[in-house]
Formats: sequence, structure tokens, C-alpha cells
Amino acid sequence: MNKKKIILVIFFYFSTLSNSFSIEADIFVQSTVNRASKILSENLSKNEKIDKLKIIAEETVDIRGIGFYTLGSIRKNLDSDQKKRYSKLFREYFLKSFSSRLSEYTNPEIDVLAKDVLSENYTIVNSLLKGTSERPEVKIDWRVYTKNPENPLIRDLIIEGLSLARTQKEEFASILNSNDNDINALFKTLEEFSKN
Repeated sequence: MNKKKIILVIFFYFSTLSNSFSIEADIFVQSTVNRASKILSENLSKNEKIDKLKIIAEETVDIRGIGFYTLGSIRKNLDSDQKKRYSKLFREYFLKSFSSRLSEYTNPEIDVLAKDVLSENYTIVNSLLKGTSERPEVKIDWRVYTKNPENPLIRDLIIEGLSLARTQKEEFASILNSNDNDINALFKTLEEFSKN
């Protein structure tokens, strides 16, 4: 039995036991990428793959946490209705952006290499997307939020040293700065992206 299968068996063993068991961040990441790889290698239409990838994202990614991080300090000035609207729009934006990008890959192979426990709340999991004749290998680090060890969640991907959450935060800051920090300008951008 190869290493990936062993990790998957261990993950499913723990997931079927009592909820009092914690899930190690590296096993969580490997099982997540294995699930995504399986979908991407199946003979499905692009839309079917996108729908299934969205389900994985909703189960494994802290979309709300990423959303408020990428909003920056302006989040402190929003009322509860604006926060609700932003959360809804960001969720739609994130799921569409994430799943449509990932659906372009065919059977990506990602190997988890190591983990670095930063604190009780965060662990960095190091992995490598194997290269093919069409693309080079890519180093991917996963920032996993482990405050609830029974339900770890992905908070960021750092691809070849570039944080996707930070990049998104800078993009949103640029939109807000260009529009006198009017949150409605960001709402409009997110709505337009989700409709296209």
C-alpha cells in the first residue's frame, strides 16, 4: 500500500470515530487534495467538476475568515447588514474563482512533505505539486486554522512564496482606495464577477 493510500485510510478511520479525535493538519491537507484530484481525473464535464469542487471548498476552507481578512481594516466600519452582504458576495466570488481555476487541471498530484506547528491555532503544511511535461513542479504551503482540532480549515495557500489571501487583500484595497473606501464599489465588483 503506497503512502497516499495509507494516509487516506488513516484519515477516514479517524473521521468515522468519535468527534473527540483531532485531525492532524497534514493528513487533512492530503485527504483534501486527494478528493480534489479524484474529481479532476473523472470523466465529467467542466461544470460538474466545478460543482463538486465547490462542495470540497465549502467543507475545508474557512471562506468567512478569508473574506474578512481580505477586506482589511474597513471591516470595522461596516454595519451588520453590510457584513452579511459582503460574506454572501465573497462566498460566491471565492467559490467561483477557486473552482473554475482548479477545474483546468487534470489529475494534479500533490504530495504533502512536512508540517510546521506555528501555534495552537495555526499549522503550515508544506506540499509539492508534481511537475509534468506541460508544467513545472510548484511548491504550495497551506495555512491551516486548527483552533478546533476536530474541524481544521484552510485559511491561505502560499504558492511559491506568494500568499493568495494577501494578494486578494491588496486587490480589494486597490478597488476601495480608488473609490473613496466605498464598500458598494467592492460589492459591485464581486457581483459582476459572480454573474459572468
